[in-house]
Amino acid sequence: MTTSTTLPPPVTGPDAGPATSPKSNLAARIAGWSARHRRAAVLGWLLFVVAATVLGSAIGTVEAKNSEYGHGDSRRADEIIAAAGFPDRATEMVLIESDSLVADDSAFRAAVTATTTAVERTGRVENVRSGAVSADRHAQLVTFDLAGPAEDADERVGPVRDAVAAVQRDHPGLYVAQTGGASIGEAIGKTLDADMHRLSMLSIPVTLGILIVAFGALLAAVLPMGLALTAFLGSLGLLAVASRFAPAVDTTMHLMLLMGLAVGVDYCLFYLRREREERDRGADPERALAIAAATSGRSVLISALTVIIAMSGMFLTQDATFISLATGTILVVATAAVGSLTVLPAVLSKLGDRIDLGRVPGLYRRQSSGRFWRTIMNAVLRRPRFSAVLAGALLLVLALPLLGMRTAEEDITALKNPAPALSAFVRVQQAFPGGAEPAVVAIRADDVTTPALTAAIDELRTRAVATGQLHEPVTVEVNPDRTVAVVRVGLSGSGVDATSEQAVRTLREQIVPRTVQGVDGAEVRVTGLAADSVDFNAALGRSVPLVFGFVLGLAFLLMLVSFRSLVVAVTAIVLNLLSVAAAYGLLVLVFQHGWGETLLDFESVGSVTNWVPLFLFVILFGLSMDYHVFILSRIREGHDRGWPNKLAVSRGIRGTAGVITSAAVVMVAVFALFTTGTVVSMKELGFGLAVAVLIDATIVRAVLLPSVMVLLGHRNWYLPRWLGWLPRLSHGEPPAGELTDGGLPAGAPYRGEPVGTGPTY
Repeated sequence: MTTSTTLPPPVTGPDAGPATSPKSNLAARIAGWSARHRRAAVLGWLLFVVAATVLGSAIGTVEAKNSEYGHGDSRRADEIIAAAGFPDRATEMVLIESDSLVADDSAFRAAVTATTTAVERTGRVENVRSGAVSADRHAQLVTFDLAGPAEDADERVGPVRDAVAAVQRDHPGLYVAQTGGASIGEAIGKTLDADMHRLSMLSIPVTLGILIVAFGALLAAVLPMGLALTAFLGSLGLLAVASRFAPAVDTTMHLMLLMGLAVGVDYCLFYLRREREERDRGADPERALAIAAATSGRSVLISALTVIIAMSGMFLTQDATFISLATGTILVVATAAVGSLTVLPAVLSKLGDRIDLGRVPGLYRRQSSGRFWRTIMNAVLRRPRFSAVLAGALLLVLALPLLGMRTAEEDITALKNPAPALSAFVRVQQAFPGGAEPAVVAIRADDVTTPALTAAIDELRTRAVATGQLHEPVTVEVNPDRTVAVVRVGLSGSGVDATSEQAVRTLREQIVPRTVQGVDGAEVRVTGLAADSVDFNAALGRSVPLVFGFVLGLAFLLMLVSFRSLVVAVTAIVLNLLSVAAAYGLLVLVFQHGWGETLLDFESVGSVTNWVPLFLFVILFGLSMDYHVFILSRIREGHDRGWPNKLAVSRGIRGTAGVITSAAVVMVAVFALFTTGTVVSMKELGFGLAVAVLIDATIVRAVLLPSVMVLLGHRNWYLPRWLGWLPRLSHGEPPAGELTDGGLPAGAPYRGEPVGTGPTY
């Protein structure tokens, strides 16, 4: 190893990329237009954000209906029920329970009567019933329907809930509490609103604080935040329009905030750090911005396309939740990328060195010395084979728990929420197994009240209870036209666990075929929370290969075209799969096996929320490629200049280390905040994203990627002759004056890549 003072001359010939020109670099051309038309770019962006926000508020966001969520049999059952003309109502229940009294005792009967009278006096209920008694006779249910449409019942349940609370105060020796979809929805809605408000208030100052430390200047730190938040607001307006075609789910907007902060800040970091780096090397402000646009701007464009491609794979699932999450993420990422490529160059060209206003003493530095990363690189590149084996083995060990992953619907009993409605829900499940989340059998026929079907329904009840997996209460409801009957059957288990899912299979495969399904002309389908989980997992099993193939295939093609290397494209795919698999393994350990219950404040239900793993895959793959593209672009710059492979890799990693570290810290901090919420699925999502980004930015990018690239040597850039027709894209800086109409004076001479500052191999 020697210290050099000169660098090899640039490569010439067929392997050399052509000089970048405005025609060959879309990001540079967009930045050039923005820099020349600053006012139009900035005002255009602000008008877009305002117009999108106003439009979104005016037309509102269409939310997915219950019947649009399911798959297979359960979805068909939901459609039958939705079209049957049943009254649109929300059913609630009050549990009266005692450890010592039974339902026949006078004090117990008095509490039941008081409950019935209290809810009726509110004038907000109908169809009050009080017949269901538990097997041990220590619990009884009073059920009723809230008057008015079910969709906004959670807004009207308050007076009824207060009336039930008054009964509890009058009968302190018994347990009296209300639960049901409306009261649980009210409790969870308040909790989610409080969570999101708190997370919003925390994520902004946390991100801003990290950026102040990263840049050491207040204005440079505020600019990425401004872009991220305006991109989020603009994309919310676009979501309202898109929801006309892909109805939104509750989680979508929360995820958009998370992703808007993460990628919006990342894209600004890429631009600003490269612009600062070039200024430190002697380029004037316009030249520095031109180079940042042609290099980091191009990386932003490719990274955004990769995330969009990855998220588009979720459309293949044909699932309302995945489609909504994909739509929201695509909108916020695309909006952030457009802002980074247009308004950001315009603002930077106006500010110039004033971007560093508000310098913080002790923190400001235009470019990091990179001592830490230089030490890491020297250690890794001295023993690349050992480093690659060690890092790869560690990732595989972390990924091992993935082999035992089990997924299921989210269980609301796992929520850390003190609301009486959720406590009552748990106690109803214990007293009436499956009564709170029953299986629902939808029977459609010309007349469901015929003697044959009536007898078959009675037989279904008898056979179901006899299995021991299905329980009372078993209720039957017929629509006004007598064309659809809905039979609700209690299930063993929690309603979402393996026991409940097995009970559903027993109902579908043994009970229904031998009873109601044997009646001529009857269409019979089974739905309910456990049935939804069974059908979702089956549908997911069918769609996962399609999604994986789509995402991996298009990402491979994008990398192949961007870097003109078959090896780089394959390496990128393999490394990203390793980091995602390691994140999956940790997710299983923490949430399925409960290793992090105390730290993250949740109770494991022995499974991972069924929509989380696939969503994590597509989003992590996109975010991992974000860093990968940025690093590889710098390594390719060195390669195109003719540097030796080890020097190109070392300088490429060190040159991007500061940006990657800052971006990763922002992402990890923002994602980790979501683990402090109440909803377990959001904890899983935040944890999975945070640990994956951390693994990707350390083990993969700092150890595995450089060691593998050094071991591959010149083979990194192998491209078969038959792919020689692929376009050549430059990864270096553009000609002087690219961002101006006719070119401006160069100012201080540009020194280019500094020499003599590190090792040469």
